[in-house]
Amino acid sequence: MNTSNHSRFTPRGLIPTREQTAIQLAQDKVVLVDANAGAAKTTTLAIRIGEALARNLAPELILALVFTPEARDVMRERLIDVGIPRATALRIEVATFEDFAAKTLKLIEGDVPQRCAQAKDLRKYALDAIEQVGLSFVGKVEYLDLKTHNIALSQFLDVQLGLKATMALDGDFEFMGVEEAAAILNVPLADYLTTREFERIRLGGFEGPLFRGPYDATYDLARKLGEDVAAAAHMPAYRVVVCDELHDLNEAAFRILNALLARPQCYFIGAGDKDQVIHSKLGASESYLKRRFVSSYPALVRYPLTLSYRHGPHLAYAMAQFKRKPVDSDLPLHTEIRHSHYEDSADACAARVVEAIGAWRRDKLPLDGCAILVRDRHQSVAIENALMQAGIAYRTGDMPGYLQREEILFLRGMIAIALKNLGAVKSDAVRRAIVESLAIFGEVALTPSQMEEAKKTIARDPETLSYFFSGQLQRSQAEGVRDQISDTVAYVEAVDPEAKADLVLSEICARMNLETLAKRIYVHPYDASVVSKSVAGFIAAAAKSGFNLRQFSEWLGGAETLAGQKTDKHRVLLECVANAKGKEFDHVILPFLEAGEFPSPMFAQREEENLFYVGATRTRARLTLISPQQEQRRSPFIAQMGLGASLARANVAVANNSARADVAKPKRHDLKVAFADKNEVKALGAEWDLARRVWFVAGDKDLTPFAPWLPR
Repeated sequence: MNTSNHSRFTPRGLIPTREQTAIQLAQDKVVLVDANAGAAKTTTLAIRIGEALARNLAPELILALVFTPEARDVMRERLIDVGIPRATALRIEVATFEDFAAKTLKLIEGDVPQRCAQAKDLRKYALDAIEQVGLSFVGKVEYLDLKTHNIALSQFLDVQLGLKATMALDGDFEFMGVEEAAAILNVPLADYLTTREFERIRLGGFEGPLFRGPYDATYDLARKLGEDVAAAAHMPAYRVVVCDELHDLNEAAFRILNALLARPQCYFIGAGDKDQVIHSKLGASESYLKRRFVSSYPALVRYPLTLSYRHGPHLAYAMAQFKRKPVDSDLPLHTEIRHSHYEDSADACAARVVEAIGAWRRDKLPLDGCAILVRDRHQSVAIENALMQAGIAYRTGDMPGYLQREEILFLRGMIAIALKNLGAVKSDAVRRAIVESLAIFGEVALTPSQMEEAKKTIARDPETLSYFFSGQLQRSQAEGVRDQISDTVAYVEAVDPEAKADLVLSEICARMNLETLAKRIYVHPYDASVVSKSVAGFIAAAAKSGFNLRQFSEWLGGAETLAGQKTDKHRVLLECVANAKGKEFDHVILPFLEAGEFPSPMFAQREEENLFYVGATRTRARLTLISPQQEQRRSPFIAQMGLGASLARANVAVANNSARADVAKPKRHDLKVAFADKNEVKALGAEWDLARRVWFVAGDKDLTPFAPWLPR
């Protein structure tokens, strides 16, 4: 690499900070950037790429790696934003780890297996694997509980993803019993055995894998690099590799990076924030940023990115206090931090959410810039109802609305049985989902084909739901469960439609022993607890309405119609915090900030802190914190922000930033120069930007001689 210590690339539209310039000019083999939230990580990496281009590096020798398609698109946009010509930017390979791995595997294997991009595409193979596990192990190992409903399949797919991302599946288990291996891996025995069989099916082809699901290419390439030394020879020889969002790195991706960096002439720069590690289920860990890179590359150099370009000093200093690290902002922006309180009920918290949105509207600010980020999905029940009652349009993003969740669909199915009105549910897809949820919570031993036939038949002819119950739903495997569901069905079939809805729902839950049932259905205790809280919120909504069963059913139909409207673009986003990482909003509302809710006692404190940090730092203009009236019940995270202590300092910083912004001058002026004039402008002192392919004049030069070439 050229060791000249002055920048040759001047980004368009911004003046790099000293931190960014240091990263732009870094010449070390391995560079790690410790970046804060909103610190322009992607832009800084784009500037670093611009510098490489300005030093005559061919675009084809540069690789930019990210973890999601969204991050890939943002990286491509930033390359152009900083001034790299579009034609040049398109020659730079910008890829997710998964896409890069798939491309490299094609070079090694010479073939492209079927791509199963979504979990639903894996359903057939997962069911085949479960069936084979049953044939091989039922009766031979104890406590083997094989289920084929959607919840079980979803849990299995999560387990196998985690095992692959951490490369744990490649452990030495050959001479170990399957029960012991599952215990060491800390996964359910059924999911471990199914994963082994699933992989045997997937990799069983003589000419390579039969198919690849999400993240399988990353896993397969990492495994191949470990098993076959010659495989590394197929890795493209890049001179510069950059990686964004390095806090999402897992073992499989780390092994691929190591293979790329093994090339002597390859230079690496990666940016991440150890305080944004929230995907531990997929193998993400702060250990990579803190220890693993250092262990593999002792000579690496670290650079900070402390300045936020998303929010102003008020939030920056609060996050500095919260995370006990340097955080600052050069923006002349007062990011408001509002704090409101509620009494005991979830409805009271939801009312504060509506008030916060009302204040935003009164300021004439757009609803689609507002996001309500909840810690757990059960918290959305009261909020969704409050939004509907207030006439505030909303969308739920990756988190399904509460009326579409399995536990609520089960209760809606019970109401439909009581009123014999499944036909009142207008959506065919929702009717099918209700049938499946009834079977799941009824623990009915239906084969996948029987389940599909039942859903298809009943969705087409809702009146047949009662026959399904008498003929199928009471065929649970365990006698106790069968008696339980029979008793519950008999109760709802005889219930008075004028009975209070909340009392009927409470009786259904009591007869089904729903809390214990959830613990049997959901592998993880956390998921079972969320289901129980979600059901409690649904019953509370029924109680608040005062409706009888018939009225409540009609209200549900109207609520589903309102929630399903997709035409209004001006809608608030209601989403789980974990799904908001990598996004930003003008106004973020964090409700239910109380002990036992956020932080959740079922997860490590460190990861809960990271989750709160991610949620709070998504905002640009306003952050609204909503917590209990009683101080002792509030989330400890609020006190950790030290809001009062940093207020005066933040006010001064905003004033200083405004003053600096007023006197800031451009670092350079781009010129519009015809090819025939290039020698003339060069003689006058203009310089050529190789990366952006334009002539420019330094900002401190007299522009008078260059007037003919200045843009109008």
